[in-house]
Amino acid sequence: MATSNYSEGAFTSFILNGIPGLEAIQMWISLPFFSMYLIAMVGNCGLLYVIRVEEALHRPMYFFLSMLSITDILEINTVVPKTVTIFWFKMKDIDFSSCLAQMFFIHMLTGMESGVLMLMALDRFIAICYPLRYSTILTNSVIAKIGLATFLRGAMLMRPFHFLVRRLPYCRTNIIAHTYCDHMSVVKIACGSAWVDAIYGLMVASVIGGFDILSIAASYAMILRAVVGLSSKDARSKAFGTCTSHVIAIIITYTPAFFTFFTHHFGDHTIPHHIHILMANFYLLTLPMLNPIIYGVKTKQIRESVLKLFHAGKTVSTDEW
Repeated sequence: MATSNYSEGAFTSFILNGIPGLEAIQMWISLPFFSMYLIAMVGNCGLLYVIRVEEALHRPMYFFLSMLSITDILEINTVVPKTVTIFWFKMKDIDFSSCLAQMFFIHMLTGMESGVLMLMALDRFIAICYPLRYSTILTNSVIAKIGLATFLRGAMLMRPFHFLVRRLPYCRTNIIAHTYCDHMSVVKIACGSAWVDAIYGLMVASVIGGFDILSIAASYAMILRAVVGLSSKDARSKAFGTCTSHVIAIIITYTPAFFTFFTHHFGDHTIPHHIHILMANFYLLTLPMLNPIIYGVKTKQIRESVLKLFHAGKTVSTDEW
């Protein structure tokens, strides 16, 4: 298989090897993996539908939540279909251009996901600290512009990865020990020096992750100061309640993200490789799966809208009968 993909001293396609060491149980691993994918797809599509049809949810907070859901849907569909074909049908080949495209979209969308979480923190800061100016500050035009800026930031910072990876020679092996084309997994099988790629990867992670985390931390520091200054215990509880869902989303996003990033760059010899790959896959699926559940359970307006639509549908069905 390797020699058939070898042309003019370099491989023209790669083999995604799945989870090395766990090949015998990959079919069983695929069951929770695919179940998470289905839950994420149904949950996020349902959330987008509820926000679209309910006028009460046409507010900045839910527009940002829609951005997060769209990003999550695109992200899991960039990874899961190919991973499932590896687990179920042993279709491990991927051509060089498709690998680069998958790598770009994975990293661009994870960067956008981080940016949307940062925008959601900004939304909560304005809602709690400047409630009277909330609707005038976060107009539809402003939301569209900052959403576009978040997308362009991810696209422009991730685009150089394409050129950096393409310039490297691949003459040693074409087997990628992963379920998808992650930047560092591809770079590690190159023959030439990849120090530029490693440095640029660290720089992008610092720019996106560092900026977003500092912005989120600053927003919540000011939120905490504003909430503590409220005289009413009920008002403090309500203010904190509006942030709970977002804080949970931040924790379940950045914790595995940091684990994946640092093990890729610094922990290859201390963390078993199959643990790293499993964490990388579940990292991409955890937030998309839990996002609709968290916001559906914790956000009163979404719960009420879902129940309203459910009862409306039940009434229509009864009338037709």
